[in-house]
Amino acid sequence: MNQIKEKLYKACEVYVEERIKRIETALAGLESDLENETKSSAGDKYETGREMINLEINKLTEQLQQFKNLKNTLIVAKNRMNTSSAQLGTAVKTNIANYFIAIPANRIIVDGDEYFAIGANSPIAQLLLHKKAGEEITFNGKSATIQEVF
Repeated sequence: MNQIKEKLYKACEVYVEERIKRIETALAGLESDLENETKSSAGDKYETGREMINLEINKLTEQLQQFKNLKNTLIVAKNRMNTSSAQLGTAVKTNIANYFIAIPANRIIVDGDEYFAIGANSPIAQLLLHKKAGEEITFNGKSATIQEVF
């Protein structure tokens, strides 16, 4: 089971790193645009162009911080002790779907099984937290039995 969790962590790490790189690249491009805007514009158009670029920079900076926070959450999840109940850093198999409680990173395929990487604050994670194999949850009107927590 630890090999599966290791692959889930790695997939989440790749997801976060790709997002961080993409945002940093976009920020570098905007900073270059801002520099060029300063050199080539004048008057109200100059101010409007600069302000639009600054707004986009602020938005991307906020997104970058969010992904850095996710990276930190992932580190915390990875360092959690193994337990028999669902918590941050555990994988949960149910008869309906499989989940990895760490960060929201979409769908991950590991060894032919599909897992949904979810944040601990997500509605489904809130239902799963502290549950053990054999217990049931109901989400969106569907009952699911927890088959395994690792």
